[in-house]
Amino acid sequence: MKLSILTATYNRGNLLKRLYKSILDNILEQMEIEWIIVNDGSTDETEEVIKEFIKENKIEIKYFYQENLGKMAAINVAVKESSGEIIVDCDSDDYFAKNAFKKIYENIGLLFANIELYALCFLKQNEKGEISGKKFKENYLISTLFDLNFKDDVGGEKILVFKSDIRKEFKHEIEFGEKFITEARMYYKMDEKYKLLCINEIIEIGDYLDDGYTKNSRKNLIQNPNGYYNYFKEILKRDLKRCKY
Repeated sequence: MKLSILTATYNRGNLLKRLYKSILDNILEQMEIEWIIVNDGSTDETEEVIKEFIKENKIEIKYFYQENLGKMAAINVAVKESSGEIIVDCDSDDYFAKNAFKKIYENIGLLFANIELYALCFLKQNEKGEISGKKFKENYLISTLFDLNFKDDVGGEKILVFKSDIRKEFKHEIEFGEKFITEARMYYKMDEKYKLLCINEIIEIGDYLDDGYTKNSRKNLIQNPNGYYNYFKEILKRDLKRCKY
């Protein structure tokens, strides 16, 4: 089984070393790893840091550079270049928790045994040990991200480990040259065809940085109005019964 780790990065050279170490600390003999890094036009030492990782030759690293087109465009490139049977995103300012790959490996059979599933859905926590949002109401719950967010009031950032063949059916839709759209827009479209298996285990750790997307959500909405307009329009077409908002 091969795991493709996707990282879009912009001026995070100082933080990539932490993510790299967490990948090395999680390596399993039973699981092949590739790390696909897309440098979204960084102006810091990001490229030099990545080249040092590649020189060490401890894991397979595929490195790509693009002019600053935004995270979503970078992830679209990374998905296309991935070759693993399973895919997980990890932002350059986050890193993997202890035993993260072990938790993925222990549950991957459940993912592939059920044709209606597109991903395993795990938890994320911050540096203080606080879970993003809430735990799932049941361990091994089969649900959708839309229902988790709007009907079960779970909220927060969750970490998805995708079947790569299904993940490659979808991409982040970028409108009129805009640079950002919430990942949820694509995930909710995946929900229309497939489901998630929700597991109350933490596999990623990270805090929201002052210059990150999450802490600048209002600014992102203003700067990317077309994508968000279509995102909200698509939500309003869905079954909103039982929604808590």
